[in-house]
Parts: sequence; C-alpha cells; structure tokens
Amino acid sequence: MAQVNIDDALESGRAAIRRHAWREAFTLLTAADQAAGLTADDLEGLAEAAWWNARLEDCISARERAFALRMEAGQTPRAARIALALTADQFGRRRSAVGTAWLNRAKRLLQDEPTGVEHGYLARLQAVMAIEGDGDFDRAFELAGQALAIGTRFADRDLMALGLHDQGRSLVLKGQVSEGMALLDEAAVAALSGELKPLTTGIVYCNVISICEQLADYRRAGEWTETARRWCDRQAIAGFPGMCRVHRAEVIRFRGAWHEAEAEARSAFEELRDFIVGYAAEAIYQIGETRFLQGDLTEAADAFRQAHELGRDPNPGLALLHLAEGKVAAATAAIRRGLAGEHRPLARVRLLPAQVVIALAAGDGATAKTAAVELDATAQIYGTAVIRAQARVAQGNVSLAEGDTDGAIRSLCEALTLWREVEAPYDEARTRVALGAAYRAAGDADGVVLELRAARAAFTRLGAVTDERQVAQILAEAGEEAPPPSAELAATRTFMFTDIVKSTELVEAMGDEAWNEVLHWHDQTLRSLIAKYGGEQINHVGDGVFAGFEQPDQALECAVQIQRTLADHRRHHGFAPQVRIGVHRTPAKRVGFDYRGKGVHQAARIAAQAQGGEVLASLQTAQPCKFAVSEPRTVTLKGVAEPMPVVSISWR
Repeated sequence: MAQVNIDDALESGRAAIRRHAWREAFTLLTAADQAAGLTADDLEGLAEAAWWNARLEDCISARERAFALRMEAGQTPRAARIALALTADQFGRRRSAVGTAWLNRAKRLLQDEPTGVEHGYLARLQAVMAIEGDGDFDRAFELAGQALAIGTRFADRDLMALGLHDQGRSLVLKGQVSEGMALLDEAAVAALSGELKPLTTGIVYCNVISICEQLADYRRAGEWTETARRWCDRQAIAGFPGMCRVHRAEVIRFRGAWHEAEAEARSAFEELRDFIVGYAAEAIYQIGETRFLQGDLTEAADAFRQAHELGRDPNPGLALLHLAEGKVAAATAAIRRGLAGEHRPLARVRLLPAQVVIALAAGDGATAKTAAVELDATAQIYGTAVIRAQARVAQGNVSLAEGDTDGAIRSLCEALTLWREVEAPYDEARTRVALGAAYRAAGDADGVVLELRAARAAFTRLGAVTDERQVAQILAEAGEEAPPPSAELAATRTFMFTDIVKSTELVEAMGDEAWNEVLHWHDQTLRSLIAKYGGEQINHVGDGVFAGFEQPDQALECAVQIQRTLADHRRHHGFAPQVRIGVHRTPAKRVGFDYRGKGVHQAARIAAQAQGGEVLASLQTAQPCKFAVSEPRTVTLKGVAEPMPVVSISWR
C-alpha cells in the first residue's frame, strides 16, 4: 500500500469511528495498522471498533498495545483507563485471574494520582463487581455513588449515567424496587435521548432489561428489549444485538412463542460464543428450556450440559428434566445444588418453584413448605405479578398436599388470575392442571374436566407435547373422549421435507457407530437451522425431517442454508451426507402436533423428486424468490393425479 493510501485508510478509519461505522472502522484501521502501526489514540479506536464487531481477542490485543504506549509516554491516568477496560474484557472471557491482575494494575496506577474521571470509572467497575459477583448491594450503592459524584464533578455524562443506574440496580436488588427503578429510568432517559456514548447506551439498555427479567417483569422487559433492538439495528454492530436476542428469547418464551424464542437463542449463541461467554451460556440454557417445554428431553439435556460447561448453573431446567424422566432423587440433588450456590433472593426465585414441585414428588412436604414460605416472602418484598403468581401456585400445591383443598383452590385461583394478567399461557395451563387436582380432591368432577380441557387446549396450541399427553391421559381416565375431528385446525404453511440420499449404502460403508455420529450431527444442524429461520420441526421422516414455516421465504432461505452448511462441512471436514430437499406452500389441517392433507403429501413427493444436493420447490412457492431458479419443469408426483410445475433453487 502506498503512503498516500495508508494515510487515506487511517483518516477514513478515524472518520468511521466518529460516525460509529464500526465495521468500516475496523477494516480501515486494521489495514493502516498492518502497514505502518498505529498511535495509542488510534489503537484505542481500533479496539473499540473490534469490540463492536464482537472480535474480543483483537480488541484485547489493541488495548494491550495502547496501554504500553501510554505507559511509555508517561500518561498514567490514560493507561489506567485502558487497564480498567482490559479488566472488563478479561472477565467477559471468564479469565478472572487475568482480569484481577489488570484491576490491581489500574488501582496502583491511580493511587498516587489526583482524583480524576479515571477514579470514577474505577469506582464504577468495583460497583459492578460488588453487584454481579459479591452480591454486596450496600457496598455497590456506595461505590456507584462515588462514580456519580466524580462524573458530576468532571461533567462526564456517561459516568454520571452509569453511576446513577448502578445505584438503581443496587436498590432494586436490595428490595427497594420503586426507588431503584426510578434511578434506572432516569439513566435510561439519558440513553434514549442520545446523550451518551454507544457503549454506555448499550450497557444501560442491557442492565435495565436484565433487572426487569430478574423481577420477572416481562412486560416491561419486552418493551425495553424492543427499544434496544431498534437501537442496535441503527448502529450496524455485533455483540449487543446478540445480548438483546438472549433477553428477547426469554421474554417470548414466557409468552409462549417457543419456536421464535429458540431461533433467537440459537442466533444469540452463534453471535456470542466467542465474545461474551456469560451471555452465550444463557442463550444455550434458553434453548434447553424451549426444547424441554416441547418434550425433547434429549436435546434439552444436551443444551443444559453445554450451559453448565460455559459456567451457567443448569437449574432449574436440569432438575425438572430429571423429574420428567422419573429420576426424583437426581432432581432433588440437582435443585439442592442450585440453591446451595445461590443466595441472592431474585436468583433464588427462579429455583424455588421447582424445589416445591420436586420436593412434593419426593414426599418431602417440609422442604416444599419451606420453599413456598421463602417464595412468598420474596414476593412480598419485590411484588411483581409473576413472582406473586409463582408464590400462589407453590402455596396451592403445598396446601393440596397437606389436605387443605379449600386453601389450595383459593391460592391456585388467585395464581390463575395473575397468569392471565401477565399473558403467560404455559404457566396458566400448568396452574389449571394443579387446580384440576384440587377440584378432584374436593369431589368437584365438573371442575376437574373444565380445567383440564382448557389446559389440554392450551398445551396443544403451544406444542407442549409431554404436558398435553399427560392431561389427555387424565381426561381419558375420567371418561373424557379425545377432541373430535372437527377440532382440527386449518392452516396454510410452507412445508419442507429433507432426506439423506443413499443412506443405506452409507450405513454399510461407515458402520453403525460412525453413521450414528454423522446422523446426530446432521439432525442437530438441521434442527438449529430450522429454528434459526423461524420454522417448526414437526417430525422425523426416515433420515430427514418434516418442518413447517409461516412464509415461503423462510423455508427457502433455510433450505438454501442447509445445503450451504453441508457443502461447507464437506470442504473443511471431508464429508457430509448429500441431502435432497422439497418445499411446498399449501393449506393443511393441524391435528395435535402433526399436519395432514393432500398438500403435505405433495411436499413430500416434491422432495422425493429432488436430486442429492438439490432444493426443489413448487413453482407457486418460489414466486417470488430471492435466489436464482431454474426454468420450470412439470413432474408427476407419486400418488398425486395432477402434474405439478417445480423449479430448482440455486444455492451455490
């Protein structure tokens, strides 16, 4: 690169930093750095651009070099500021020893310096560690107050906002919810108004959403998640969008949109796995929750295992999974482990409802009652509708176990009202099942049937396979017949069928063990991509899958990405099975968890017409299509009288 071009890249990179054009800035400053090296100022700019592009190792490298240059120049406060940033980076990568070393370095650098804004950022970082690591909320409030005071003294709006919102977080977590939320709202207004730097804005959004979720205030969390998502879209960044996806996944899972929640969580995991480990762990845990709710215990267990490996306690999901498998002792041990390592009241709220259910299943009424009492005490302090509903359900189940049917019915009816208020369809249906049991104990046969019918309908709509089957069995034992065929739901969907070509020959050539490994990878890959593009895996069909999508473009993009992923795996790993895919949009009848009708058969037959590595779609489905398509050809589908025009979708 000629000198003039190096200069152009450097100046253009600096201009991109000022515009917050992070991708452009990273590319230009990296090129300038490789050609001639950068100053400390420009290395700090490169580090920021790398961070916004989720390239944390590049960010750390640039900051370490900038730190050395600041120290050589005798710019101690600036060097300390970089050391604080490196502390946060290393803790984000779960390198606590390295992070602590950088924190101690920053403290030593600042100890003999006159008070400046860097001391405020040191206090702020220590406040965060007191909140998120130690759970010492009084200490955190004091440190955040120091940060706020220093920020005010030096007119640093970002430090003022961070100090204010950390004080708010401390108060909320102490149980002073209204006072704390007022401070959080004040800091959030500064973010909304555009007064703050992008990083500060993102921190404020993420922490407000996180606090709302800890309070189980999903309505408010949803509002802030959408605000943060729109802000991320305007910023052209990576990293924070992934964090927002994790929050959004939890919110929409709570609302009952499980396929969408899983898609968001999978996208978040891919974005964050090499960036911020803690959020990546939460994303994979959310995947486990959605798989568990849908009755896929194998995939749920795998997701919980991965979350644990990344440092996230896998409970209550893992404990409830053990219970669903009939492993009561394992469930009891798992939930005890989770609670033993957690002392923060709001974090314990996520575990206590599961302990009540598991303890009652184990016949341990005393433990169940103790957990229910603690949950009720927490609900009285924090007061959100979801926590109050959880406490009412816990008390209702304990009362029922103790033979107090009137008390159980009263508590469960109160919970039902609260679940409706916050629009939580799964929790509402589960409470109906418990209420049905209370009515049975009270001798109210009509009440049993009414509640269980409503619960079964909700589980069917949600796709809660295990719950629906359990309720259906209870109703059958009570003499209740299955829903008549008229209850079938009409729907128009875009169906996708996939099939591995020549699978029998592959099994013979590879052997059962190797083939099973390939098949497991294939199934996981397709399941992940189907969820990513908003699809619903309906069933396994032979060595392929049957999936449904709301829109044709979702199905076609998913099909194309499946072929590209398989091709990429062949290039880098030497082998991946050849898969043929058929896509067709058609009306169908939803019956339970399956779809039926002529159109479904047509979609399957289109897949059978495809060649290995081909995506074949009906002409009507591919109009319009963002991908290039072949000239239409007419095919005769087995078992279908009318010929059908189809096109091949170009994916290479």
